[in-house]
Amino acid sequence: MASSAASAADGVAVVGSGLIGRSWAMLFAGGGFRVKLYDIEQQQVADALENIRKEMKLLEQSGALKGSLGAEEQLALISGCSDLREAVEGTVHIQECVPENLELKKQLFAQLDEIVDDHVVLSSSTSCLLPSKLFAGLVHVQQCLVAHPVNPPYYVPLVELVPHPETAPETVDRTYALMQQVGQSPVRILKEIDGFALNRIQYAIISEAWRLVEGGVVSPGDLDRVMSDGLGMRYAFIGPLETMHLNAEGMLSYCDRYSEGMKRVLKTFGPNPEFSGAVAEKVHQAMCVKVPDDPEHLAARREWRDGCLMRLAKLKGQVQPL
Repeated sequence: MASSAASAADGVAVVGSGLIGRSWAMLFAGGGFRVKLYDIEQQQVADALENIRKEMKLLEQSGALKGSLGAEEQLALISGCSDLREAVEGTVHIQECVPENLELKKQLFAQLDEIVDDHVVLSSSTSCLLPSKLFAGLVHVQQCLVAHPVNPPYYVPLVELVPHPETAPETVDRTYALMQQVGQSPVRILKEIDGFALNRIQYAIISEAWRLVEGGVVSPGDLDRVMSDGLGMRYAFIGPLETMHLNAEGMLSYCDRYSEGMKRVLKTFGPNPEFSGAVAEKVHQAMCVKVPDDPEHLAARREWRDGCLMRLAKLKGQVQPL
């Protein structure tokens, strides 16, 4: 497999035209890459391209469009396709974005395995399927990895790169460089583990949040504020390990000072919640007071969230990391 970094003249295929696929197409076009957006039905592709056009125009109007090219220039780089072989021809990177179903994804990668050369990277957007299961038995397994984005990918730049045990280091290096080229923030998961890193941390937070509500310690609304007006404020700029480092005279000082207290509190954590029954109903009702669960209210709140993330991304771009 060639080791050269991808250039903007190279082509990228995005397989699947849903929300994540459209976001990837926009990100790759923002980086100047030619993008072929594939789906099984031509109408799905046409609808996706129209959605991308509207969103890019809005992003340009708000000053949030990524990349150095204008919206029309980026849109000119994206074309639709309903023939898989045609979609991947001449590409250096294929980003799979079909629904989160192991058999469906395995079937797709088996098809790709038969038609790709020894140079293209085969990348999955899966959020939870292990590479060892996803890419089992493929001839081109050394070219395969997971590149898991965070929803919504256009505003949240993190991408988890998770290799199969047989993935070539060069495949990870090339994908890491490509993600940086399109403005994302890749992290290397050094070996596969269920949930990768992001979801393991997210589920740990969700589990304790649920236990605190279930135990009557705090209301659902106040629990969310603990994150949005507390931990989340600093975690938007520094992670938990650096927070520890800064909250004492370095990491060793923090561990010496607080480890006994942390271990005492951790011993009080309860079992994994069931996320059902009366507690689920209680949390649901609390959330619906704030955001009713009909499509219109949910869509409006998501739009508000994305706007906040867009403004946060701008602010982070203005803050120079030390």
